[in-house]
Amino acid sequence: MDNIVLPGELRVVIVRSPFAHARIRSVDLSGALRVPGVVAAFSGFDLRDDWAAPLPMIWPVTPDLHVPDHWPLAVEEAKFAGDGVAVVVGETLATAKDGAEEVEVDYEPLPAATDLEGALAEGAPLVHSAFGTNRCYQVTYSRGEVERAFAGADVLVSRRFRVPRIIPSSIETRAAAARFDPVLDEFVLWTSSQIPHIVKRTLGVTVGLPEHRLHVIAPDVGGAFGAKLNVYAEEALVLTLTRRLGRPVKWVEERSEASVATTHGRDQVQRIEVAARRDGSITGIRASILASMGAYLQLETPGIPVLGKFLFGGVYGAEAYSFDCTGVFTNLTPSGAYRGVGRAEALYAIERVMDALARELGLDPAEVRRRNFLPAGEMVMNAGGIRYDSVDYDKALQRALELAEYEALRAEQSARRARGDTQQLGIGIASYVDSCGVGPSPIMALSNYEAGAWESARVRVVSSGNVEVFTGTSPQGQGHVTAWSQIAADVFGVALEDVAVFHSDSAVVPPGTGTFNSRSLVVGGTAIHLTANKVLAKARKVAAHMLEASEDDLEFAEGRFSVSGAPKHGVTLAQVARAAYLAHSLPEGVEPGLEETMLYDPTDFTYPFGTHVAVVEIDVETGLVNLVKYVAVDDCGNVVNPMIVEGQAHGGIAQGVGEALFEEALYSPDGQLETASFMSYLLPSAAELVPFEVDRTVTPSPVNPLGAKGAAESGAIAAPPAVMNAVADALHFFGVQDVDMPATPERVWAALRPARTAEQGLDPE
Repeated sequence: MDNIVLPGELRVVIVRSPFAHARIRSVDLSGALRVPGVVAAFSGFDLRDDWAAPLPMIWPVTPDLHVPDHWPLAVEEAKFAGDGVAVVVGETLATAKDGAEEVEVDYEPLPAATDLEGALAEGAPLVHSAFGTNRCYQVTYSRGEVERAFAGADVLVSRRFRVPRIIPSSIETRAAAARFDPVLDEFVLWTSSQIPHIVKRTLGVTVGLPEHRLHVIAPDVGGAFGAKLNVYAEEALVLTLTRRLGRPVKWVEERSEASVATTHGRDQVQRIEVAARRDGSITGIRASILASMGAYLQLETPGIPVLGKFLFGGVYGAEAYSFDCTGVFTNLTPSGAYRGVGRAEALYAIERVMDALARELGLDPAEVRRRNFLPAGEMVMNAGGIRYDSVDYDKALQRALELAEYEALRAEQSARRARGDTQQLGIGIASYVDSCGVGPSPIMALSNYEAGAWESARVRVVSSGNVEVFTGTSPQGQGHVTAWSQIAADVFGVALEDVAVFHSDSAVVPPGTGTFNSRSLVVGGTAIHLTANKVLAKARKVAAHMLEASEDDLEFAEGRFSVSGAPKHGVTLAQVARAAYLAHSLPEGVEPGLEETMLYDPTDFTYPFGTHVAVVEIDVETGLVNLVKYVAVDDCGNVVNPMIVEGQAHGGIAQGVGEALFEEALYSPDGQLETASFMSYLLPSAAELVPFEVDRTVTPSPVNPLGAKGAAESGAIAAPPAVMNAVADALHFFGVQDVDMPATPERVWAALRPARTAEQGLDPE
């Protein structure tokens, strides 16, 4: 977004706290104001009267949720290293940076809570002293006779898993720019956002602007992955500064700044237990998680871990189920959405413990899964008590095992173990289900979600016969324009190039909810499909009038209406459109034009599923883990564009492999981020990955007319447990139960060391 240059724009640099927790004694801006080219500088104290309300948070998951005030700039205390405490505005970016270096802040460092489990310990430093605790909330849920299921089990398996804190790493960092339009008496905000319409509806409350005076545009956004599913301090700041200074202002995040100022993902400690019979069938599932909120609650922070509330049973049945989630404040960057948000964490726990159960019983991991799969069918109730729209899990598992040549892999693994090779093979399976296509709004209301979950569409056939589609969804690289053009072209029988798609501008398109939770096709695409068919129905009325025939006698194909039995007697869509806009002769009660708008609220979520198989080689002397094979079989229902679906699968798998083997936001005990650049925060490149073999089964969803289910997050959900199951599978041969994500060489080597030293007759000390 840095390529957007507003005439006369000023550049903004934010001064951020170097301390994870500190009292702000004073902020001296005089040095900054003396720098040539610096136009203005403000502290949080200077701007506190400019805010009508704190930054928005729309998901109060429990009535007793602790919600701290979160202002665009800290006023009294900085709560994490990266918290904004002052802002400098310059004629150029260089002068604003020079000015920011001259800002002097007198901090009084305070004890910081940086460990998720330690933050709940007695005497731990308090992030927000007014609450008297670091516990943000607690959510509990149970179904069936949980205690009875565990008391009567033949086998109990319990595991503790750590899901690391992840730094979203979009190719483009965040940015925001604003100007005032005196002609329209409105403020225009450009922002790299997944949810421009929610930004419009909520940000005005913070800055004190009525919604009709705020125009929001999301230009081309270079990736998001959940991190731009938010309303950020910097968006409020640029609006406030342009209002104060009377000139356009722009802020563009630098990469190291993004590491501390953009929300992080994941960060959970999980304890999961399964109760099972001797044959491996599960009778009970019990999950308890601690989830880091970070220092503040961003737009949807509290609800993110609760998205897994019903999903810790995954694709399996159980007679009893319980879930307990505690949200915890820490003096770290606020947490937020990350690809597969909430569901990925839940599926990680259940898929990891399924392999542990298989080892406990001496069964093959694939066989344990088969014995516990929910029965095939529609609207099948899961262990947590919700109904999956479509279930046929065994066919995805079977296809994945065939493509992976599973039996041959097991034979090769046995041979390597027998030879004592230094490169040992690990094979991991993950059978997942996703909950996506957020909606319907009444269901979201049950979890106190303070926003709708519908999506909008406007479809217009112009007088030339070309089609215009206006959508409330906002792409960040998902291929919406192509897919939406396909949907409209299919309805109207026109060429793709005859369809134009408009999006991401609140003054141009109807209001929408946004792009997240793999909802764009199943909700936004369905809205377009239904709206286009409403337009076609109106066109049919006009065509029947033109042809002096009954609507029921008309056939429509390849953009042309014709009378049944008389194919030469017909009119094209373009001719119908021209007649509709001329309006010289229309059927009684039919308005001129060919245009319809609708807001579509889905009847239920969709639940894509699949099985992934990962194969790794572990160098037992160095601990290095190499991915050597990856097979993914997904079922996302009917597919509109196979190339887009495959691209989404590849990207998601790459991110999931990164989480399993490379990525982790590491902090020092005093709350300093030690992985603030790509020199220390490791992302997988093509060199660390392998060609992914992707395939699909097709089980259409019954809850939308497209029969589609989400596809974007499947790889990010399935890859971490598949890869980590493969790592554990290899390490189990040496008596190692597990290692935490990411499975770095250091961690794996440390886990192997006792077994290797004993094998070599060495003293482990």
